[in-house]
Amino acid sequence: MTTCSPKLIALTLTIALLTPVIAGAGRKSAPLSEDSALNLLVDSIKRDHIYDRRISLECVTFGTVEATRIYFEFVLRENHTAKCGGDPSFTPVVDRYRVHRASGKIELYEAATDSWQPYRAQH
Repeated sequence: MTTCSPKLIALTLTIALLTPVIAGAGRKSAPLSEDSALNLLVDSIKRDHIYDRRISLECVTFGTVEATRIYFEFVLRENHTAKCGGDPSFTPVVDRYRVHRASGKIELYEAATDSWQPYRAQH
């Protein structure tokens, strides 16, 4: 009967435990698709009740303004219908958002400063 040294046992266990961690370290999640980015944005807006006091989400539409390898830019517009009111030929912009493909980070365009700001639930 042969015996293994405690150092060999410890080394074997360390390799067995770290191999899955090391193998998974290089993996990154797939970048967001346009649909998944829009779903993330809409879910965030609903969860945070961003427009509850301003406009019903039934009375807005989302459109893709720009799609780059880094982000998707979406515009949120008023949807003028008989139910929502307003001139159907006029669809004013309410807000603009960017959703970053890799991180899912959301930014809001601030027209007053002509800059993109991190999305905050308090908006």
